[in-house]
Amino acid sequence: MIVTQLSYAGMALITKAAFNEGMSPLVLNAYRQAIATVVLAPFAFLLERKMHSLLSVGLFCKIFLAAFFGPTASLDLYYMALHYTSATYATAMQNTIPVVTFFLSVLLRMESVGWRSCCGILKIGGMLIAVGGAMLLSFYRGPPVGSSTETPSQVGDQTMNLFVGPLLMFLSAVTGSLWLIMQPSLLKQYPTRLRLSTLQCLLSSVQCTVIAAALQRNSNSWKIGWNIQLASLAYCGVVVTGFTYGLQVWCLEKKGPFYVAIFYPLALLVTTIFSALVWSEKLRWGSLLGGVMIVGGLYFVLWGRSKEDNQVLLKTEPLSEKGQDVETG
Repeated sequence: MIVTQLSYAGMALITKAAFNEGMSPLVLNAYRQAIATVVLAPFAFLLERKMHSLLSVGLFCKIFLAAFFGPTASLDLYYMALHYTSATYATAMQNTIPVVTFFLSVLLRMESVGWRSCCGILKIGGMLIAVGGAMLLSFYRGPPVGSSTETPSQVGDQTMNLFVGPLLMFLSAVTGSLWLIMQPSLLKQYPTRLRLSTLQCLLSSVQCTVIAAALQRNSNSWKIGWNIQLASLAYCGVVVTGFTYGLQVWCLEKKGPFYVAIFYPLALLVTTIFSALVWSEKLRWGSLLGGVMIVGGLYFVLWGRSKEDNQVLLKTEPLSEKGQDVETG
């Protein structure tokens, strides 16, 4: 999951640069899903050709819906929000995903809470600290570290986008959480991971193309030159969707949606650092404090999850030993 979040941080940075050059967010996602389909399809065929999974009409409809929530709606909204805000701000708003995923997982009984247990307190407290740190980094700018070169007009331009960007990013987080929730169930019904990822990317490419064609009717928007726009497409299509997407699905199958979602704040920390180093964005004390809270919150959540897994393991071991004693007796 650390690798996936590093790739997501790079996506926010390079995509923002492409948008600054005039690229359409909807067109970028349509191209991205098409490229990812082409990249994943050969691997799915070669590595899973001997595996058989039945694809019924009902299951196809579920995969179609999952593709719409995840690669289509979530990323379309994310890219449009990124167009209105900075890479750091957009990544910060993505940290609502752990909160939404947590509550949905609890409602669907996919994640245990344990409100009165030590493990539950660690998980809930750590999640709140991590998300609180992300929100602090996003909404509390604070004084700059060192001298400030910002003008009042620059601050005003950023304030103008503080409503549209967060709203779109929150909707992106909700649809992304729904996609996370759906993946474990889909993997049980359709266990070929690469084939499932390829099918979702294929369906999403069709959905994104239809949406982009309906809303972006300027033919020049579909033209890609040999510049940062092409580089962002190659990175997002091959690295993020082609590699990271499959890796994330594997993590979902092994650990569940809440475990995957709790790593999202790491992308925020990485994006903040790179924005300051590469784009010379002014680093502020609010960003530093938010980063410390994110790392601390992640530590508490993972600590609570580890203690919970150890307790479950200790409870199951005596039962298995009793079963062996009965068989030998």
